[in-house]
Amino acid sequence: MLSLAQETVRIKTGGVALEGDLAIPDEGRGMVIFAQRSGSHSGPNRFLVEQLQGRGLATLLLNLLTPEEEAIDEHTEHLRFDIELLAIRLSNAASWAAGRRETRDLPVGYFAGDTGSAAALMAAARFPESVAAIVSCGGRPDLAGSALGRVRAPTLLIAGGADTVVVELNVKAYDQLRCARGMSVVPGASRLFEEPGALETVAAQAAQWFARWLPARDPKQEDHIYESG
Repeated sequence: MLSLAQETVRIKTGGVALEGDLAIPDEGRGMVIFAQRSGSHSGPNRFLVEQLQGRGLATLLLNLLTPEEEAIDEHTEHLRFDIELLAIRLSNAASWAAGRRETRDLPVGYFAGDTGSAAALMAAARFPESVAAIVSCGGRPDLAGSALGRVRAPTLLIAGGADTVVVELNVKAYDQLRCARGMSVVPGASRLFEEPGALETVAAQAAQWFARWLPARDPKQEDHIYESG
């Protein structure tokens, strides 16, 4: 049976403290940081976290906004689109993990959705040594702009087939990536992947991607995949 060491952590960055749930399995071979805006949006992510933990990956379910910031953002929606701010906070979380004895030897992957996907890609472009793989799920990677062409971490973009606007935006982002990359469109799935079996499909694809790239292979090699289904 899988044994997990779990704790709630607080990561200081830019004058605030971000809350996160850290879980480290025995003999973990990598660590995935799940970027979310706040704990109130954690339901699907917690399912995905458990799936990756079951495959021997350490996880950090991280809130990129404080509860106070989230309350403001619910009305203004400006913080969720501050990609620069979110990228800095995610990078600081990776640095925090690199400084802890329990996690410093684990290669790091990012899992993010919505605007957090752009933040993950921007963070990876700025600090390529800090992340080994990225999975974007139902995200807006296009918001990373010119940073897309500088990402070196192997990146998988997942979109729901019923969310046609996001599919189109992901295809455009995919074309701008110059790293090892993949794209998967889950048939019939909406933005939140609430349809029966959709989230399980996402979990399987994310687990496969991280298993392939954590620890990382040489990201300079050509490896282009486009999947539907």
